[in-house]
Amino acid sequence: MLEEERKYDVDPEFALPDLTGVVPDGVRVVELPPVTLTATYLDTNDLRLARSGVSLRHRRGDELPWTVKLPAGGPGLRHEISRAGRPKSVPADLVALVTVYTRGVELRPATVVRTVRRAYELRDRADRVLAELADDSVQVRDGKRVRSTFREIEVERRDGGRELLDAVESALTGAGARAGDFTPKHVRALGATAEAPPDLVPPGELPERPSAGDVVAVAVRRNVNRLLAHDPLVRLRAPVGDDDTAVHQMRVGCRRLRSDLRTFRPLVRTAWARPLRDELKWLAGVLGQARDAEVLSARLSRTAGADPLSPLDPAAVRRIDTVLADRHAAALTAVDEALGSARYHALVEALVDAARAPQLTARADRPAAEVLPRLVARPWHRLTDGDDETDGAADLDPDLPDERWHAVRVNGKRAWYAVDAVAGVLGGDAAKLAKALAKVQDLLGEHQDAVVAAQTWLSIAEQTKGDHAVAVTAGRLVERERAAVRAARAAFPDAWRRASGRRRTAWLG
Repeated sequence: MLEEERKYDVDPEFALPDLTGVVPDGVRVVELPPVTLTATYLDTNDLRLARSGVSLRHRRGDELPWTVKLPAGGPGLRHEISRAGRPKSVPADLVALVTVYTRGVELRPATVVRTVRRAYELRDRADRVLAELADDSVQVRDGKRVRSTFREIEVERRDGGRELLDAVESALTGAGARAGDFTPKHVRALGATAEAPPDLVPPGELPERPSAGDVVAVAVRRNVNRLLAHDPLVRLRAPVGDDDTAVHQMRVGCRRLRSDLRTFRPLVRTAWARPLRDELKWLAGVLGQARDAEVLSARLSRTAGADPLSPLDPAAVRRIDTVLADRHAAALTAVDEALGSARYHALVEALVDAARAPQLTARADRPAAEVLPRLVARPWHRLTDGDDETDGAADLDPDLPDERWHAVRVNGKRAWYAVDAVAGVLGGDAAKLAKALAKVQDLLGEHQDAVVAAQTWLSIAEQTKGDHAVAVTAGRLVERERAAVRAARAAFPDAWRRASGRRRTAWLG
C-alpha cells in the first residue's frame, strides 16, 4: 500500500480550525472517537532504519500490529506493509523487507511512542473517505517515564485528490500550523542520531569541474541506490509504474553498474571491481529469468491482440499464458531464494561499501573531460566496427542470422550505457548520442524480444503435443513475431545513421 501524508508542527494550545468552510461542497467532516496508540519501534544500535527513512514498529491495538514503512520516492510518500503477529515475534517477511538497510544486524526496541489521536475523516456524498486528519498528542516514553512530548497533525490522502490536501493545508497553516520537513514520529523521538546520514551514500551532485573519479563515484552510487531501492519492491511483487516492474529496475541497476565498472576499468582498482562485477552478473542472471517471464507474458497479450480482424483462439492463448505463469512463479521463487542467501547479503554489504568509497586509481584524479571520451570510445568502436566474433552495427544485413543481430545488441547496450554514464558531465553531443543510442537499443531490443518470443511459442507447442489449438495458435504467434523481426531490421539503418553521424560522435575521436 502506498501512503501519502503531510505533517504539521503545532503548539500544545493550537486550536484546530473549522474545515467545513474550506473543503469542497459535498465533503463533510466526521469526527472519530479518540484512541490511544502505543508503538514500539525496532532498529539497529546505530539506527540504520531511521537514518534511511525506514521504520519497523509494533503498535498495540491495531488489527495488523506489525508495520514496515519504506521510502517511496518523495516527501510524505511511503510504502506501508502490515502483518499480524505477537509483540515479541517480528514477522520474518517484514525483517526480510529491510534487509538492505539492516544488512543482517540485529533489531532491538529503539523507542516507545504513545499517541493520543483525535481523528477526523473527510467524506464525500458517497461516504468515501477522501482524506483523514489526525491530531496527535505524542509522548516519548522510557519505561514508565515520559521523556518528551510534542503535538503534530497528519493529513493522509485516501480517495481524494491533492487539491483537497492543499485546501486543508491552507486552513491549518492559516491557523498557525507549521508545514516543514516530513519527519516521522519515531525519528523525532530518537533525536539527532536518527537524522544523521544513511549508510548508503546517495549519488549527489558533480562539482563544477569534476575529475574522472567524481563521475565514476556518482555513476556507482546512482546504480547501487537504484538496485537496492528496488529490493523490497521485488520481495513485495510491487509494480513501479504502469508498464514497469521492480524486477526490471533491480536488474537494470545490476547491468548498468557492471557496465560502468567495465567502461571505467582504468579508473577503478581491478581487485575491487572484478569480484563485484562477478557477483552482479550472478544476481542479474537470477533476476533475468523472472524478467524474461514478465516480458513474454506482456508480449503474448500484445502479439495475440495485434490484429483484431484476425483473432487468435482465446482459450489456446490462455493455456500458453498458464505455461508462462508457471515459469514466472518458479523464477520468482529462485529470486526469493537468492535474496535470502548469505551470498546476496555479502553482495549488499559490498555495494554499500562501494557507494561509500569507490576504490579508484591515480588516473581517476585527472579531469573528466580529458579522460572520459577515450574510455567511452572503446565500447563505441566495438559497436561500430565489431571484431573477429561480432559484426559492426553498420555491417548488419537483413539476411544475417538472429544471433549476429543479438551480438550487436549486446555491444550496443554497452556503448549506450557508457555514453549515458558520461552524458551528464560532457553534455552537448554526448547527451544527443545517448538519446539516439537509446532509440537504436529500442529497435534491437524489440528485435531480440520478438526472436525469443517466437522460440518460446514453438517450445510451448512442442511441450504441449496433442493440443492442436495451441499448436495452431503458436504457429500464428510465431508468424507475427517474425514480422516484428523484419520490421525492426528494416527500421534499423535509419536509426543507426542518425546515431552514428559525425555531428554526434566527433567528441569520441
